[in-house]
Amino acid sequence: MIFSLSNASQQKSYAAGNPDSNFSPTTLQFLRDNTGLNGEQWNNIMILINKPEQDNLKWTNYYGYCEDIGDRRGYTIGIFGATTGGLNDTGPDGPELFKAYDAAKGASNPSVKGALARIGVKGSMKGKILEINESEKSFCKKIGNLQNDPEWREAMWKTFYNVYIKYSVDQARKRGFNSALTIGSFVDTALNHGATGGSETLQGLLGKSGSSTDEKTFMTNFYKERTKIVDTNDYNSPPNGKNRVKQWSNLLNMGETDLKNADSAVLQVTDWKLQ
Repeated sequence: MIFSLSNASQQKSYAAGNPDSNFSPTTLQFLRDNTGLNGEQWNNIMILINKPEQDNLKWTNYYGYCEDIGDRRGYTIGIFGATTGGLNDTGPDGPELFKAYDAAKGASNPSVKGALARIGVKGSMKGKILEINESEKSFCKKIGNLQNDPEWREAMWKTFYNVYIKYSVDQARKRGFNSALTIGSFVDTALNHGATGGSETLQGLLGKSGSSTDEKTFMTNFYKERTKIVDTNDYNSPPNGKNRVKQWSNLLNMGETDLKNADSAVLQVTDWKLQ
């Protein structure tokens, strides 16, 4: 697992820096065009996501992250936790990430096989599951080597958008909500529980949260519903899940819905220790 920085001054310095510098110009424009949110807002969303994932506010350190965390979803990879698949994840997003990487590298007919060949990984698709046929140490070292590869980062964001962000933005806008906090809350839920499918996915939780057109009322109900299941089914280890949801609900109650000029508020709500 990539090292964790918990020093408060390091975290404060990171949060207070120029957020646009944490994205390539292409990714920044892509996010603005497709989500309506800017670099500062997305940087804060990623800080809030990475805190419960890695206990670290420096989310940009994790493009090359790779680990088998024992959740029966295969390997977990990158800034949004793409998986290679397993008993608990029969429709993983990792294969789409590798295919996007092959495309970003210029493949005329992008494929998972092509991407694996580019980085020297021994593996193959077994149905929808990507089976890795080498040791965790070997595989994760190769993924770690992609940390600063611009095409890997581009593929990471495109896959993140296709699998989780687009659905989250669409669901927010469908309800007349456009705030960065609501969009970020939905994205965090989608990558943690799944975007669509059963009652505990983002789709399922939205269906349980009522039909209020008042954003604060709806989101208060949404956080309440998510809190009920966030520490179950390998989503998070207690009490990390409840703390994960509290980050977002506390910001809502603080009135920090646009996630702009919110450095101190974000640092305040992420001031807890992953257990």
